[in-house]
Amino acid sequence: MKPSAGLISLVTLLFIAQPALAERADRDKPVNLEADRITVDDVKRVHIFEGNVQLIQGTLIIRTEKLVVTQDGEGFQKGVAFGGEAGLARFRQRREGRDEYVEGEAERIEHDGKAEKTQFFLRAHVKSGQDEVRGQYISYDGKSENYLVTSGPGGTVAPTVPGKDSRVRAVIQPKKSSSEPRPAGEAAPLKTAPEIGGKQ
Repeated sequence: MKPSAGLISLVTLLFIAQPALAERADRDKPVNLEADRITVDDVKRVHIFEGNVQLIQGTLIIRTEKLVVTQDGEGFQKGVAFGGEAGLARFRQRREGRDEYVEGEAERIEHDGKAEKTQFFLRAHVKSGQDEVRGQYISYDGKSENYLVTSGPGGTVAPTVPGKDSRVRAVIQPKKSSSEPRPAGEAAPLKTAPEIGGKQ
């Protein structure tokens, strides 16, 4: 059964931790979707993909055990990916204009198209280039471009348990700024001098 156009438009953007940074060319590529079973309810606007679900569109790859997509009356969509008993739901996509990828995984990933919010639940891990964060819950707000990472489920902080490491982990690489000194021997860029007193 062929998925509806509304479903395709969601799935192509689903689970991207940093949608503004995603490879734009992917939107114009064909969507290749595989699953052991697809259930479509056009009346309730629910689409369910089950069993070794794999979606590929350009550099975007999504792998999960179950994917449920719903659409509200305004046309906004929500998607939930479930990793299954042993596995995790995973995605990977190249960043726009860079030779870097955004990758993420969790036992459950939820994306709300209207709120532009993506949430990763349990064993959550998101990596962008050399930066990465790990926790039991990761939330990314696409409107404000803010992350929230916590050690407990659903945005809570897990209590400290002796002998158990339940802390949030992050690796953030230093970013180069334009004010950093140039390497030795590198000439300063030429600048055009401003006009003094206007043209004569």
